[in-house]
Amino acid sequence: MDRPENSSNRPKPIAPDPPKPTNKNTQLQLDERSGKSRRYTGPLNCIKVTVNEYGVRGLYRGLPVLLYGSIPKSAVRFGVFEELKRHAVDDKGNLSPSHRVLCGAGVAEAIFAVTPMETVKVKFINDQTLAKPKFRGFFHGVREIIRAEGFHGVYQGVVPTIIKQGSNQAIRFFVMESLKNWYREGDPNKKVPMYVVGAFGAFAGACSVYGNTPVDVVKTRLQGLEAHKYKGTLDCAYQIMKHEGPRAFYKGTVPRLSRVCIDVCITFMIYDTFMEMFNKVWKD
Repeated sequence: MDRPENSSNRPKPIAPDPPKPTNKNTQLQLDERSGKSRRYTGPLNCIKVTVNEYGVRGLYRGLPVLLYGSIPKSAVRFGVFEELKRHAVDDKGNLSPSHRVLCGAGVAEAIFAVTPMETVKVKFINDQTLAKPKFRGFFHGVREIIRAEGFHGVYQGVVPTIIKQGSNQAIRFFVMESLKNWYREGDPNKKVPMYVVGAFGAFAGACSVYGNTPVDVVKTRLQGLEAHKYKGTLDCAYQIMKHEGPRAFYKGTVPRLSRVCIDVCITFMIYDTFMEMFNKVWKD
């Protein structure tokens, strides 16, 4: 009789590659369960569970989508702001408080860049948390989404995205321009040091996070793979309140806060540097 094969000598199954890159605040916002059935108990637990299940690479799911969408988003955001600002400044070159809000409104970027980017990103992250992910990569995922849902599949949640981006940029540019105007003491020609710009940007980012995270949660739910459960923006907000309570509207605040503060800080520093160089070349 053949001796049973020693289990220690059997070849071990090859572990599948970890799923593609994520955003911790998005995963927390997609976690619709409450109480003991919740998948994550908080930001640190979300990171721990993700690393245990998918490895460190699991923390970067959705990254390609963010990279592909960042250039057009920033181009529209700052391009529209500068164009509106050019027509709205007073004789001294300063913006009034109301114009700071209006010029910074991110409606254009929400329509032309952010909604499709965010929809694809959320679907990617949601898909990679499933037992059998469907998307093999960015282009394959976009093709599958359009094939299954049509063009509408990459344009879900446009209303809350417009509200989110509009309030996002209105808050950020209002805070940023107000702080810079305060530092310059009303003199638009006075230079603001780069480290001060960075600090102002981080604070502006924090203000935007606390100001519109509830809208961001609703947007994320409407762009996820379970979006069919909601009839629209108001119904989604109602269902969240009914089944999960008001605290659910601030899911993912901590990881979003850390990400956005750094993002806005760096973005405004680069933006100010670029505008300074551009204006110098233009004048010359």
